Amino acid sequence: MQDMKKLAQLLKQIEDQLVVCMRCGMCQSVCPVFAETGRESDVARGKLALLDGLLQEMFNDSDGVQERLLRCLLCGSCAANCPSGVKVLDIFIKARAIITSYKGLSPVKKIIFRKMLARPELFDRLMEWGSKLQGIFIKPVDELLGTSCARFTSPLGDRHFSSLAPKSFHRMVPYLNTPAVDSGMKVGFFVGCVIDKVFPKIAQAVLHAMKHHDVGVFIPKDAGCCGIPALSSGDTNTFNNLVRYNLKVFSAEKFDVLVTACATCTSTIKKLWPTLAEELSPQELDRVKDLAGKTMDISQFLVEKLGVREAAAAETGEKTLVTYHDPCHLKKSLGIAAQPRTVLQTNPAYQLREMTEADQCCGCGGSFNLQHYDLSSAIGKHKRDNIVESGCSVVATSCPACMLQISDMLSRAGDRVKVKHAIEVYAESLDKK
Repeated sequence: MQDMKKLAQLLKQIEDQLVVCMRCGMCQSVCPVFAETGRESDVARGKLALLDGLLQEMFNDSDGVQERLLRCLLCGSCAANCPSGVKVLDIFIKARAIITSYKGLSPVKKIIFRKMLARPELFDRLMEWGSKLQGIFIKPVDELLGTSCARFTSPLGDRHFSSLAPKSFHRMVPYLNTPAVDSGMKVGFFVGCVIDKVFPKIAQAVLHAMKHHDVGVFIPKDAGCCGIPALSSGDTNTFNNLVRYNLKVFSAEKFDVLVTACATCTSTIKKLWPTLAEELSPQELDRVKDLAGKTMDISQFLVEKLGVREAAAAETGEKTLVTYHDPCHLKKSLGIAAQPRTVLQTNPAYQLREMTEADQCCGCGGSFNLQHYDLSSAIGKHKRDNIVESGCSVVATSCPACMLQISDMLSRAGDRVKVKHAIEVYAESLDKK
């Protein structure tokens, strides 16, 4: 009975939000999935029309409804360009929760989300075993990009992926609590799963920058996932548990700002924790809102809190050309675009050159990439073409998931373009000071 009440509440919330949509079709012009397929059911307007009769459709064809809802990157392009201000992402996520409540999670997702992701210590151990054993199943294909492919026939197909790091960041730095020095500031550092387990050098670059600016840093032991993989699959139970878990571990120390180097984690904590975390106590909700209010992307923090500025133009010396890809969750969800570019231009060894459609989605979309790889890859190839046409030898971004996707596209095409996080480029400049 309680589940049906919860279902009815979610349906009512969706109905209240759907009336704002004018069905103008503006979303068609910006949806990367629609651009590839031309299918009305793949664009926001088509999905919103489907949700008008969600209750009936759910009983008639629940599998079909779920399939159409999952054919979405959750990139936010439609919401960012909607003249009516429809909260498309909130609607789609709630709709996924409704259909998942009705159908239930698949056995595989139950294991991944509720047995692994919701238990950070176990998840970390499993990933460590995976790092040690991965050599049996994968082989390196591109040293510059650090990509590998499957040795044998695999569900991963012919994709080129970044392997698990030999040593995760949480093994390098299991706990950290340094005081604020001259800056008078202290940050909590939300590392995130992909940075921790695949790109620990990004986290090391963050610490390097904080040390350079005399900023104190707090990293709790065994921090958990931000919860977006579970939430995007409709598993609100795991999402709520992870929000509670992270509230607990980060409440152990006071800090001024919660810094992340992952665009998706930043957007999830700032936008989704306060609005979609359910069944929390009033005290927990207050803490969520407080934490969300002081969460910042690392580039935003450097520019807006520490006053980092572009380097003075150098008269001589050859520069490395770098272009920048705007992560959807950073620019479209949070409006952060200038700050990472400023951070890149602090390094006098680099020259920024804009690519065409820098803010066009790369096609990753987390689990979308796993479930719809052909479509994800087709979208990603457009990004790859724009990167190569820029003539740059480095492409930087602010999202580790985008780094995975872009590395795959460049590696499969045989392009000699290195993929970096903006904070890595910044940290390189500090070594020369």
